[in-house]
Amino acid sequence: MPPAHRPFGRKASDPLLRRRARSVVAALRRSRPDARIELDHRSPFELLVATILSAQCTDARVNKVTPALFHAYPDARALADADPAELENLIKSTGFFRAKSRALLGASRAIRDEHGGQVPRTMEELARLPGVGRKTANVVLGGAYGIPSGVVVDTHVQRVARRLRLTRHEDPKRIEEDLLALIPRADWIFASIALVLHGRYVCVARAPRCPDCALSRLCPSRTLGGGPPLRRSPGRDRG
Repeated sequence: MPPAHRPFGRKASDPLLRRRARSVVAALRRSRPDARIELDHRSPFELLVATILSAQCTDARVNKVTPALFHAYPDARALADADPAELENLIKSTGFFRAKSRALLGASRAIRDEHGGQVPRTMEELARLPGVGRKTANVVLGGAYGIPSGVVVDTHVQRVARRLRLTRHEDPKRIEEDLLALIPRADWIFASIALVLHGRYVCVARAPRCPDCALSRLCPSRTLGGGPPLRRSPGRDRG
């Protein structure tokens, strides 16, 4: 694990900060005990495809597209041989469909040719697939295989982590480093899902629902409700 940076000027090893991070996870477990990934899937391959499609798109929209997509292409071998125009037509409503089509075809061919048709189970192998970065790999490893490889940092987690003052960074990689240092490994998978859902439904960007927030007593930004979103740090992040 790479060394953590200092969340808002405090060392990630600071016992008070670590205790607060653990309290955040505990509060999320109480408020969202059944937290689960909202992308519909029945296999690691389907979760990988759905996660690639979810870039710049809502999970709800992806879930409307994937039934027909998975019926036409049920596994990596089938999708690897897909006609690009037909694939683009099926996923067009998710946006950026040409780039996503190239990513899906490239990843499927690599899975077929280099991994025997099975989605890899390591971060290193997944991250080498076309269109797959660390965030997508964390989703697949945690959601499909139960492997705690890291913490998923999407736009929701970026916002929640900064409002909770668990990080001062804006770069997803550095935010994840801070969260990995503060949250026990056993909680990485749950925290990834629960933080995404909390940001999606409670700690929203423009009008966070602070009065309804299960994390309110732990949150330094709890007065944001009804006001503007957290102001971004001026200048370039020098860490």
